[in-house]
Amino acid sequence: MKRPLDGVTVVDLGQIYNGPYATFLMAMAGAKVIKIEPPGGEKMRRRGTVGGAMLPFAMLNSNKEFVTLNLKTEQGVALLRKMAEKADILLENFAPGTMDRLGVGYKALSALNPRLIYAAGTGYGSFGPNTNMLAMDLTIQAMSGVMASTGFPDRPPVKAGPALCDFFGGIHLYGAVVTALFGRERTGKGSLVEVSMLESVYPSLSSTLGLYYGSGNQNPPRTGNRHGGMAEAPYNVYRCTDGWVALLCVSDKHWEGLLGAMGRLELLDEPKFKDLQARVDHIDELDALIDGWTAGFAKEELVKILTGKRIPCAPVREIDEVVNDPHMHERGTLRRIDHPELGNVVLPTGPMMFGDAETIELSPSKALGADNESVYSGWLGLDPDEYAALKREGAV
Repeated sequence: MKRPLDGVTVVDLGQIYNGPYATFLMAMAGAKVIKIEPPGGEKMRRRGTVGGAMLPFAMLNSNKEFVTLNLKTEQGVALLRKMAEKADILLENFAPGTMDRLGVGYKALSALNPRLIYAAGTGYGSFGPNTNMLAMDLTIQAMSGVMASTGFPDRPPVKAGPALCDFFGGIHLYGAVVTALFGRERTGKGSLVEVSMLESVYPSLSSTLGLYYGSGNQNPPRTGNRHGGMAEAPYNVYRCTDGWVALLCVSDKHWEGLLGAMGRLELLDEPKFKDLQARVDHIDELDALIDGWTAGFAKEELVKILTGKRIPCAPVREIDEVVNDPHMHERGTLRRIDHPELGNVVLPTGPMMFGDAETIELSPSKALGADNESVYSGWLGLDPDEYAALKREGAV
């Protein structure tokens, strides 16, 4: 079986994380993705001058074709129109209105190609009071409540370590595009799809929102490593001799299994811990009890004991442990490759597996404009004189 998006062509104007991750998922699902960059390269590529900051570019741009296009020239804009006429999908995550001002927004391009799926990733959407606010992952974390709910109650709010909002937006953008493709199969018509980072991340606050409504619409405190809605206990990160282990009990069976591992089954009858509400009400005492027990074990030993009792748990791993994780490498979702610019690195292949679909090789990101000639002269069909003229005029 071929990959699900085999035969689909994507014109990718994405930048930073949001748009490029959506199109990376499309590429790994089999689509032909043509990544368009300005003559100086997109912002993530330019970060490559600072340490290992170009690794994210490599992670999000495998299996794409790379062209340059200067949309500040009339010839460049005209060339993008030609590409949109032939493509199935055009994706961008510029500030709202940018593409319309260039004359290549949805209305203009859909008039040329009624089957085109035009996908826009934004911070706040194309309309509403906040449309014109500049949006980056940090600012969306601040606006969305992610920052207010992250950290410990006696300390200032902090951002989540990963770029959650960018990637939540990119995942939803991928889903919106594929849904629109399915709709096109039924109607024969393309459509505009729009995904806001703010709205993508809001559902992830579900536990915190539960605490907000459950406390009579009072802003909940930051809960550190405890459950965001303070509705589960135990639920925390506990000490070991060589680090930390996360564990939680979301059922009475888990709780009984934990007490069995601790050799404290008599606590099943302890009024302070007799049910979930009692455990939440006495959470400080409960955490101290568990922490005193876990502190006597190494991480690996403790995880083995808890897993044997079918208790949800995991060691808190450092980044080098995650990069070299045997589980993901065995599944093929992480692969070690020799990248032409970065050397030997580990890159993701994406989390989606498609049953009996053919295995796709990981093709590393390329130099700026590496596929200009093959895309413009080959795929788009420009004759040699046209292509040479575009190069002379600085359009590509």
